[in-house]
Amino acid sequence: MPTIAETAQRLAQLLSGGAGELSDPGGSDLDFLPTVEIRPLARLSAPPDCFAVDGGQALVADARCLQVAATRAARARWQDGRCSLEEQEQLEVHLLRGSGGGSEGRRSLAALGAPVAPEAPVDINLLRDWSEWRLISRCVDETGPGGMVLVDGDLQPDWRIPAHWLEELLGRSTAARVALIGVTKHSSLARGGAPLVGQLELEAAGLFGDRACWWAPVALRRLEIGPGLLVVVARLDPDARFAFRIDLPAGADAAGLLGQLSALADDAGFPGYPYPLSVADRLASCPGWARQDVWSELESALDGEGLPEEVRTRAFADRHGLMERS
Repeated sequence: MPTIAETAQRLAQLLSGGAGELSDPGGSDLDFLPTVEIRPLARLSAPPDCFAVDGGQALVADARCLQVAATRAARARWQDGRCSLEEQEQLEVHLLRGSGGGSEGRRSLAALGAPVAPEAPVDINLLRDWSEWRLISRCVDETGPGGMVLVDGDLQPDWRIPAHWLEELLGRSTAARVALIGVTKHSSLARGGAPLVGQLELEAAGLFGDRACWWAPVALRRLEIGPGLLVVVARLDPDARFAFRIDLPAGADAAGLLGQLSALADDAGFPGYPYPLSVADRLASCPGWARQDVWSELESALDGEGLPEEVRTRAFADRHGLMERS
């Protein structure tokens, strides 16, 4: 059996290595570039118009075979150097039965207008993801030419959403001269089995110094229609502690878009991360109080249906939590 010392030794070897094959253990269909070239990044002016979109979810009640979940999407808009819109969509409450979501889960998905096969399993992750991408699609249509739509995460919707839907969305954004950009806070990209982003951060500091902005093309994601997507790692602010994975349209001016994006990533509280996305993240979150509000409303509605309190308590009581507290 491996000891802590043996595990630490192997982990140190992986993290201190600087070579090896590029991979994405998170699972993706990326074509990695043969070499990774780190390039300096010139900071430019912010885009004239920018939407940022994020989604949130919460498990309201869990009987294991039966779940009540809530999801919502939110967006923020930046125009002329200021926030011009903060918008939360209404919390949507879903009933899920079994591992595939049951007929109730599929009913929620149909009500949201998701282009998902009727037989596909439904879970809270799919419901949240589609709510987010549905709002992203709206933002692409509402953004002015030369603007951006920022997405929290990579530009790859849930696997149950057909590939042609994303391809059509990218085609619309290109025709409208709107850049669709994904920013991943914690990437699974690896080199030699170790986190790639951290390795590039150290290498870039050695090349350009501790306060340089830089970017490095890493991979391509090919699509059946259009030029596909370019995956890069970039540090967008000289005060930023971290770099991020960023997905861009492959046919676009990557250095120009990243230079514009860097102008939105200079907030003192979130250096290096686009501030509009941090606002969208806050708006979309489903904190404990929001979950409790949904449960309180649900309990009142169940009272109206004549369901005894004892029945719902026995169904949704957290027996594991109760045992840990005893």
